[in-house]
Amino acid sequence: MREKVEEALKEIKLMLQANGGGVELVEVTENGVVKVKLVGACAGCPMSSVTLKMGIEKRLKEIVPEVKKVEAV
Repeated sequence: MREKVEEALKEIKLMLQANGGGVELVEVTENGVVKVKLVGACAGCPMSSVTLKMGIEKRLKEIVPEVKKVEAV
């Protein structure tokens, strides 16, 4: 599943980079939790929780149905 998540994140990274941000994959757990680190403009943005849930998590779940949750670390 990690490979699928990494591939899906490539698309998401392009969208975030357009706004000066980014995301790095930290871990994919056996129970479907994806742990990521927000970087660049996303790291300090007050809207980062919305980006995480409504952007990154939503899109990852669409592409990789095995993903249950996305967490920032």
